[in-house]
Amino acid sequence: MIVSYSSSSSEEEDERDDASPPQKIAKPDSETRDEHTAHGSLQKKGTSTRRLPLPESVREMFRESEEQWTDNSEEEHGGRLRSFQHERGNWATYVYFPYFPEEGFLELLDDMIAAAGAHNIPLTQCDEFHISISKTVVLRHHWIQPFVQSIRAGLTQFQKFFCLADTLRVYCNAEKTRTFLGMEISTGKTRLLELIKIVDQTMNEFNLSTFYKDPSFHVSLAWCVGDHTERLKRTCLSDLQDIVDRHEDGPFHIQLNCSEVRCKSGNKVFQVPLL
Repeated sequence: MIVSYSSSSSEEEDERDDASPPQKIAKPDSETRDEHTAHGSLQKKGTSTRRLPLPESVREMFRESEEQWTDNSEEEHGGRLRSFQHERGNWATYVYFPYFPEEGFLELLDDMIAAAGAHNIPLTQCDEFHISISKTVVLRHHWIQPFVQSIRAGLTQFQKFFCLADTLRVYCNAEKTRTFLGMEISTGKTRLLELIKIVDQTMNEFNLSTFYKDPSFHVSLAWCVGDHTERLKRTCLSDLQDIVDRHEDGPFHIQLNCSEVRCKSGNKVFQVPLL
């Protein structure tokens, strides 16, 4: 709401007095002069009226549009760099299957991170675990609902399935700013490829990037800043695979019941159940 201010009634009266024929009036005494001056009724002709200051509540209404967003990667993201520049109104979006760690998984991951640390490779556990079935793309806010609706429509007849991961692989993002230790999917890849075709139809509909042509489906486990792909493969990948294969209950496998596709856009998560 924009607030405007009009002249006071005393000022309007002065204007009418100025327009009337001059009359001889008695000179006011000092007390009367002070009283009139306090109410602003004695103003010299041609003097501009002092504007009242804009209320703080009104100024606050427009302050957000003037703020500049800064990405403090070192402090807020552990040194991670964004793949694209943040802009107000843009929402980073991707489609995935979540993985909820089963018993023993986090202990196993701690052992692998410690083994990599012994080779001076500082891995950090991922905040969450999932299989990506789309690239991370940018949506404007008003595109989010139509995008999710398109995903839902494409998956109405898609049936749930099972995935298994058991082999460690090293991955690096396209910008070469982060290296990942992941566990590759060995069972369920055919169904994932079928699913990708459907998701890619939505991506094409919104003129967004489709998935990789020859994807390596995997669950990312841990990461480090920079491109340490060759170093990790050369120094300790085989040791980390031994930790997986020699698990106390036998070779450890990540098992995923792929019954619900999720779409995350910014801080919003949308669920799409499969049949």
